[in-house]
Amino acid sequence: MATAKSKYTVPGLDKGTSEKVIEILQGRLAAYNDLQLTLKHVHWNVVGPNFISVHEMIDPQVDQVRLYADEAAERIAALGGAPLGTVGSIVAARTLPEYSLTRNTAMAHLAALDEVYTKLISDNREVFEALEDDLVSQDLLISATGELEKFQWFIRAHLENVGGQIPTH
Repeated sequence: MATAKSKYTVPGLDKGTSEKVIEILQGRLAAYNDLQLTLKHVHWNVVGPNFISVHEMIDPQVDQVRLYADEAAERIAALGGAPLGTVGSIVAARTLPEYSLTRNTAMAHLAALDEVYTKLISDNREVFEALEDDLVSQDLLISATGELEKFQWFIRAHLENVGGQIPTH
C-alpha cells in the first residue's frame, strides 16, 4: 500500500521513524475499519435465542472501534502522513480473515468473531515493540488493545461452558 511521504513530523521524532510509525498505524487503521464493518455485519445478521443480547452488545463495540480508527488516522495526520480510509486501502492492507457468515445464530457469529478478535489483538501486540521510538503511538495501540481484549472476553463469556472451556477452541 502506497502512502505519501511525510513533509514534516511531530517535534522530537525524526522523519524516518515517523514514516515507519505511519506505516504501522496505517495497517492498524485498515484493521479497525475492517473490524467495525464486520461488527455491523454481525449486528445485522445475528439470529436465534441470544439475538438481542448479542445485537445490543455489538453496537458499543462498533462505536469504540470507530474511535480507534479515528485516533489512528489523526495520529497519522499529526505525524505528517495521509491516512487512507477508502475501501480499496482497507482491502489492500487486510490482515483479518474474511468473515464468511451471513444470517446465522449468535453462537456461530460469536465463534467467528472470536477468531477475528484473536487475529487483530495478536497483530496489535506484534507492533508494540516497533513503536518504542514513539511512545505516544505505542500508547494509542496499547490502550486500544486492552479494550479489544475486553470485547473479546465479552464474546468468549457467551461461548464459555460451565467448565470454563470454549467449545470452538
